[in-house]
Amino acid sequence: MARYAVIDVGTNSVKFNVSERREDGTWRTVVDRAEITRLGEGLQETGEINSDAMERTVSAIGAMAAEAQDNEVTAIVAVGTMGLRTAGNSNQFIDAVQQRCGVRIEVIPGEEEGRLAYLAVKSGLGLAEGSLVIFDTGGGSTQFTFGRGASVEERFSLNVGAVRFTEEYGLGGMVSPAQLRTALDAIAADLARLGTGRSPDALVGMGGAITNIAAVKHGLAKYDPDIVQGSVIERAEIERQIELYRSRSLDDRRKIVGLQPKRADVILAGACIVMTVMDKLSKDELSVSDRGLRHGLLIDRFAS
Repeated sequence: MARYAVIDVGTNSVKFNVSERREDGTWRTVVDRAEITRLGEGLQETGEINSDAMERTVSAIGAMAAEAQDNEVTAIVAVGTMGLRTAGNSNQFIDAVQQRCGVRIEVIPGEEEGRLAYLAVKSGLGLAEGSLVIFDTGGGSTQFTFGRGASVEERFSLNVGAVRFTEEYGLGGMVSPAQLRTALDAIAADLARLGTGRSPDALVGMGGAITNIAAVKHGLAKYDPDIVQGSVIERAEIERQIELYRSRSLDDRRKIVGLQPKRADVILAGACIVMTVMDKLSKDELSVSDRGLRHGLLIDRFAS
């Protein structure tokens, strides 16, 4: 059976998947992991990827490419998202990855991210027919896909990401209620395109923030994708976690069971984005998809 690898280079983390396509067209996961490299560290201020972030990320991709070869993959596809769309020196980074890792990164538009996310969710959650909104929030941006059944009706990407708001509003440690309200107001303003009054039959969240929120809800000392996949998160739980993160120092956040220590500084911003999306779409709960862009890429590029 043929094996394929996908590398998703995000603003906050690099996600890696190796999967095997069975003869009946279904997929078996061989490797699925993420490494937080903070490619977008300082990008908001300088407009460029700094040298340390570049080196961390190139090294991580090199290790993933080597692991893919060890697994005897037929092909590797690598894509870049918001950080590489906006950085002035993206080409320098892409060239370094190709030279050192033998992998060429394709920078995809936000609308394509949304389409691939929709593919991943529809294949993985078995949702009923009806209106559906999928959002994928990352370090640099959030992608939205509106659909009904198997059809995508609207896709767009907004520059609303956890790294950006953490840096801009100082959300990486203990935060005052007033400081939190200022950040929430800014997030709501940047999500204005969602409008008000449209409430889908189902809302699905994906990305590191929402999967960590699910892991904290379930108290997962070790991440379990089977528990996270399909979890239902209520607005009250998001509110509880926002207060949990707001009232703790960075060191104390790292001790929270279920939260990746490397994500402790950006989780408050991520939770604020999730709650604001729910408010804009008038939803009191959402479902969590552990499957993301990388899974959509597998289906899109290698299913036939």
